[in-house]
Amino acid sequence: MYFAHRQKTSDKFFTGGRNIPSWAIGISIMATLISSVTFLAYPGAAYKSNWILLVQGLMVPIVLVGLIGFIVPLFRRAIGISAYEYFEKRFGIVARIYSSVAFMLMHFSKTGTVIYLISLALGSMMGINVLTTIWILTLAIIIITVLGGLEGVIWMDVFQGIWLFGGGLICIGFLIFAPPGGPGAVFKVMNDADKIGFGPYDLDFTKLTFIVIAINGIFYALQKYGTDQTIVQRYLAAKTDKAAVKASLIGVLLTVPVWAMFMFIGSALFAFYKLSPGILPDGIVAEGVFPYFIATQLPVVIKGFIIAALVAAAISTIASDFNCLAAIGVSDYYARFKSGLTDQKKLRMARIIIVVSGLLAAYIATLYVKWGGEGVLGVIFGLYAIFSAGIVGLFLLGLLVRRSNTKGVYAGMVACILFTAYATLTSTKIETEGVTRVMWDLGKFNFPHHTYMLGVYSHFVLFFVGWIASYFFKSSPVDEGLTIYNYLKKKNQK
Repeated sequence: MYFAHRQKTSDKFFTGGRNIPSWAIGISIMATLISSVTFLAYPGAAYKSNWILLVQGLMVPIVLVGLIGFIVPLFRRAIGISAYEYFEKRFGIVARIYSSVAFMLMHFSKTGTVIYLISLALGSMMGINVLTTIWILTLAIIIITVLGGLEGVIWMDVFQGIWLFGGGLICIGFLIFAPPGGPGAVFKVMNDADKIGFGPYDLDFTKLTFIVIAINGIFYALQKYGTDQTIVQRYLAAKTDKAAVKASLIGVLLTVPVWAMFMFIGSALFAFYKLSPGILPDGIVAEGVFPYFIATQLPVVIKGFIIAALVAAAISTIASDFNCLAAIGVSDYYARFKSGLTDQKKLRMARIIIVVSGLLAAYIATLYVKWGGEGVLGVIFGLYAIFSAGIVGLFLLGLLVRRSNTKGVYAGMVACILFTAYATLTSTKIETEGVTRVMWDLGKFNFPHHTYMLGVYSHFVLFFVGWIASYFFKSSPVDEGLTIYNYLKKKNQK
């Protein structure tokens, strides 16, 4: 409500006036990445297995420390609002539409998942029907996002990020001190059960291994910080290039420890219920263990604090996604294909898109309820792999290959779509009449590797096919400012 009266223009609504402090943007990045997925699915994954899925997050700072100083100024110079304007300037309108559609598909699936997770937790802890919770929560987030714009979202993220982190620390305190034997017994159980490992370490791409998730993490980092509107839009909210780089580094360096904290909670939950047998009901899914612990083991005041942290986690992520989906809808489609628009019409359409996005996300969440929600984190990573659409390959073509051109890139896109369709259809299992089979069974020609590798390969397919195909078409002179070579030239001159 405080920021609502300041949302007078579409630029203010989408960038917060480009005057927000770097520390606030950094915490906002952390809060956006640390959603209810982290709060619930990460503990569920660690409870069920170990910390292998954390490897993806650990790769982010390794990749970005050397690249963020180039990526941030590039976007602040090259785009107005949409991250995908870069792809149009480099390869034409089709590349812009291709990349923005991939973003929208990925984030519609993500927002629905986050709403499902938080509603599942609130439903089990408060005795409320999950479907009712989904619609109440979605309505609240729609209203908040429509009123406050990105400025309101970022400043909410600051408080919600701190609240979320505090909630995690409180849970850790209860988990390690409450069981019989205290911290020593908890750590012994975790160690004996190998709950803090990152294995298996086999060089095997057919199953989830350290190498598979590490490679996936490299491309996740490039995709998130180089092509994802939720992060790129925050670069624009800072006062200067230097402040935007600082904000990005703050966000990364805060996020990784929080990811690790929630993985630790999952391992500690395993030890807690191992040391306190008989109090965990049979048949509970891994993602439901943490909510059950909160509901049954914590004092009522602390329980209220944790519920508030859960809601904060959902709001901080989904509000950001809705604002960014509106930015893409207005900048990439509405304003482009409809001439003579006033800024007020753009602002009104942004709010309409937020409402529609919220309703669609709530519908996706209801589908999870029907499916049972088992292995939600795996579902999210799998959808990221499918909807990544080779965008990192497209981004790297623009940055690294001067010879790459529009027609060559189109060939790469077609090859990427065909490969993704083949890999998805020949690796996705369905059950019909009690028999499990792949959707399109080609026998020994089925996609042989783990689903997470699908996204990695799609980037390679688009990059190399686009690169090679570009040699068959005439190229126009390239704006060096859209490549890494202009940056390297300036750096060498210094």
